[in-house]
This record gives sequence, C-alpha cells and structure tokens, in this order.
Amino acid sequence: MLSIAMYVAWAAAAAGLAWHVAAAAAEVTYVTLADGRRQARALPVLFKILLPFVGNLDALVSRPAFERRIAESERTLVSAGMEGLLSGREFVALEILCPVVTGAAWCAAVLSLGAMMPESVFASSGLAICAFGVAVCALMPGMWLKGELKRRHTAIMKALPFVLDLLTLSVEAGMDFISALQRNCQTRRMDALNEELLRMVHEIQLGASRRDALRAMADRVGQADLRSLAHALVQADEFGVSIGAILRIQSDQLRSRRFDRAEKLAAEAPTKMLGPLMLCIFPAVFVILLGPVLIQAIDGML
Repeated sequence: MLSIAMYVAWAAAAAGLAWHVAAAAAEVTYVTLADGRRQARALPVLFKILLPFVGNLDALVSRPAFERRIAESERTLVSAGMEGLLSGREFVALEILCPVVTGAAWCAAVLSLGAMMPESVFASSGLAICAFGVAVCALMPGMWLKGELKRRHTAIMKALPFVLDLLTLSVEAGMDFISALQRNCQTRRMDALNEELLRMVHEIQLGASRRDALRAMADRVGQADLRSLAHALVQADEFGVSIGAILRIQSDQLRSRRFDRAEKLAAEAPTKMLGPLMLCIFPAVFVILLGPVLIQAIDGML
C-alpha cells in the first residue's frame, strides 16, 4: 500500500507539473503601446514557468551588488520592446533562477542516466555534461535578450528607409512633420518602428518638445540609423533647416549604408560557407565515393 501511495503521489506531482507547463506555454503575453493598444510579445516557456517565483528573490536582487545589472537589463529590455512585460529586477531574478532550477533538473536527469551507464564511463564525462548544462542555463536569459534586441533593431533598420520616403513626400507636399508621423502610424501596420514613432508622437501631444521626444526615442531604442536620424532632426530644429531636405538627405544616406551592408554580407558569404562545406559536403562525398570500395575490401578480408 505504501508503494502504491508513493506511485500515486509521484503521478499526481508529474501531472501537476505538466499542467503548469502547458498552461504557461499557452499563455499569451502583451505589452501596452502608447495609444493603449496591446501588442503580443513572445516570452520563452521557461520564463513563463519561473516568473511566479521571482518574487522570492526580491530580498536578494535588492542588494547594491545587483543595481548596475538591473539598470543595464532595464535599458536593454526597453530597447528590445519588452517594457512593461519584464522589469530589470525580474530579469535579474530569472538569470539566477534559470541555472539553479533548470540546472538542478538537468543534473538530476544526467545522474539518472548515469546510473544506467558503467561507472568508469560516467565518471569521465558526467561532471562535464552537468557543468555544460548549467552553463547553458545560466547564459540562456542573456542570449535570449540579445537576440530579441538584435531582431528589433533589424526590423527598424529595414523599415526606416521606406518610412523616411513616405515622410519626405508628405512634408514636401506641405504637411506638418507631426501630422505626417501621425498619418504614417495610422496607415502602416504596427511594427517595431511604428511603435517607437507612435510613442514619440504621444509624448509630443502630452507637452514634450519635439527635440526632447526625438532625443528620448534615440536613447530608448539605441539603433544606429534611428539615432542618426533623430540627431539630424534635432539639429535641423535648432538651426531652422528645412525638415524635408533633412529627411531626403537621411533617406539617401540610409540607402547607401544599407547597400554597403549588403555588399559586406555578400563578401562574407564565401567564408561562412566554408565551414559547412568542410564539415558536411566533403565527408558526404568521401563516403559516397569510397564507401563501396571500403565495403568490398571488408568483404574480401572476411
């Protein structure tokens, strides 16, 4: 009876864990835009599972040793478009929880498999496998955040020349710059660049000057092309230069920089293809050509 009760308890625990994981995976997370609309943002399933437990680490991450890391994480989360979804304090807590919880689960799984292996084999590789799993779990939050930031910056970089062309045509046709921004936000689909422009327009409507809103957007996003555009518009506003002329010059410069980046990527392509070529194609050709000969030689020896 005791063993049956233990099996039932383990089964119930496994079912509860599976239910929690399934519920966390199905949950949709949102950020709130400047106009009140909600935009979906994808969080890793592991983050969704561990987020209910980050409050237990408030006393730890509130120490002065974590202040700098929390501030850096907060800035990166804002640049990656995760503001309001994750705070810097929560992200640092996740960086601590991921290696502790998932690393412990990984080590337990490795030890369970190691019990089925010969002791000599497991002793030489078990510790290295455990250390590798814990290291991956520790680096995963930072890698995810860098990937999200790079993806958002790439989306802004791709959309910026087209948006600049629309703004240039609107301003040169006689429309005010803010009105042109509002029209752009209304007619285009909501993407990363549109979210930032919408927030800048909202700040101006609340009373901020155009210069301050542009500087705030450049500092918030941290993307090189958008920062260059914002600084050029600030200088044009300070010196009274025509906004249409500045937009046209910036559009030409952006297209030139994008062409230079494309040429650089094209020049790097042969070098990047060399690794897969050496690792995959040459061994496959070697096996295809020499495989029958080796099989015949082995049959002759037997």
